Amino acid sequence: MHEVKKVLIVGGGIGGLCAAIAFRRCGVNVDLVELKTEWTVYGVGIIQQSNVVREMARLGVLDDYLGASYAFEDVAIYNLEGQQMVRIPGKRLAGPEYPANVGVSRLALHQVLSQRAIGLGAQVSLGTTLESFEQDEDGVDVTLTNGEHGRYDLVIGADGVYSKVREMLFGDTYQPRFTGQAVWRYNFPRHTSIDHLASYQGAQGNAGLVPLAGDLMYMFSTSHEPGNPWMDPSRLAETMRDRIRFVGGLVGELREQITDNSQVVYKPMEVVFVSEDWFKGRVVIIGDAAHAATPHLGQGAGMAIEDAIVLAEETGGAGTMQERLERFMARRYERCKYIAENSILAGDKEMEQDHTFDRIGLVMEMLQRTAEPI
Repeated sequence: MHEVKKVLIVGGGIGGLCAAIAFRRCGVNVDLVELKTEWTVYGVGIIQQSNVVREMARLGVLDDYLGASYAFEDVAIYNLEGQQMVRIPGKRLAGPEYPANVGVSRLALHQVLSQRAIGLGAQVSLGTTLESFEQDEDGVDVTLTNGEHGRYDLVIGADGVYSKVREMLFGDTYQPRFTGQAVWRYNFPRHTSIDHLASYQGAQGNAGLVPLAGDLMYMFSTSHEPGNPWMDPSRLAETMRDRIRFVGGLVGELREQITDNSQVVYKPMEVVFVSEDWFKGRVVIIGDAAHAATPHLGQGAGMAIEDAIVLAEETGGAGTMQERLERFMARRYERCKYIAENSILAGDKEMEQDHTFDRIGLVMEMLQRTAEPI
């Protein structure tokens, strides 16, 4: 029996939904509030590397979306001319019956996670978020923006890089920072050669192709955008083509097919890292609210998923809530810090056009580190 009886989760993204599923599987009553009035999903697709596949299998949801995703084994790194430099075999950390890696559209993943959370009994309120809270040793009294009140054993802020819960806990100590780069994404019919994650890397930047389904893949690229300029929506396709003009191989062949401005997903990179305990009392933040990273290592959502599962595990253990949350931090802090710092490092080296930076070595080290048990 889980020691926590009732939790409030603020934020209905990947981390929040995985937390809802994890706690409901432990028999905990879950209320989830999401500020958006419509549960829209931002972005194109998501890479779930072997450590994330392992945790999604443990969460019991992997089978639900494998049919709507693309399972693959390897990661190949190419230079910017399109020549393969290394192919890294995947590790089937979830067991021999599951793939090493999965590419899935964010929409398909969201549908599975939201349906599973609601199906398990999580109570979801859209267009609502946390207004205020007061806590004591035994619980947290909250007021929501819709005027409702409640008392919870634990409040979880999974409300993203601009987290309101983080601000309530730490004031303006931790503010998102623009790194100087942005990421571009665009969908294509899957090319027959893209049966793996194809990453094109060099001092001028990086790009890649990720399979999402049997008939779908997406292209991503990063670019240096000093000053975080406003991008004209009517010129997004033209600008994305310009930003990858130095990339050859299949990326270069596909470049001129980027024509639909409405299908270009452009996002400036913003990061934040809370360098102290991510909780005060019985209120805790997870995912991007605590450690938003750049996408250079493909682990941002994965760290949020791991957070959610570990939090449900540790808060069900022995000891005071302080002791349980300290155990959560002991399992999460250094791992997330490693991903955050090295993701930013990779981006900084791109902007510096540092030819000596060992990007392949970093990727291989990251894969080894994340394969370790959490």
